Amino acid sequence: MKHPSYDPSCGICHSNAGEEESAGGVIFENDLWHIRHTGAPFPLAGWLLLQPQRHVQGPARFNDAEATNFGPALRHFMRTLEEVTGAERSYVVAYGESVPHMHAHIIPRYADLPAPDVAWGLADRFRAIGDGSREGIPEAEVMAVIEAYRAALAANPPPS
Repeated sequence: MKHPSYDPSCGICHSNAGEEESAGGVIFENDLWHIRHTGAPFPLAGWLLLQPQRHVQGPARFNDAEATNFGPALRHFMRTLEEVTGAERSYVVAYGESVPHMHAHIIPRYADLPAPDVAWGLADRFRAIGDGSREGIPEAEVMAVIEAYRAALAANPPPS
């Protein structure tokens, strides 16, 4: 959705407005949040991006509605991801350095991830797959998770 705060120079605003393709399209959105999957090459099936609809740098600058809803919504998004993927837990990471529009990476922590790819090692995995020095996850696996996650959120949306 194109929010009134839309910034034409912001890639995340473009994504939220549907102006950029993303793997599997919009997985979920409401008035506050937009969820999509990371693009190809895929580091993990279920590596999601949670983005505020409003162009805002980060939680310290959230308005009251965003701040009130962020914790409960994030918990719901993470729990649903764990249920859908069977991940033993999930990580959430947001640096706020690459783009001045907050986006949190919600990453499933699968039990069978090799030790170097756990916790901060996932950033190395993301970069290595992005630069082609490691192979990504097959698109079919990613699409299966996207469809299951979309269906789970449609059946049980986050608190609003």
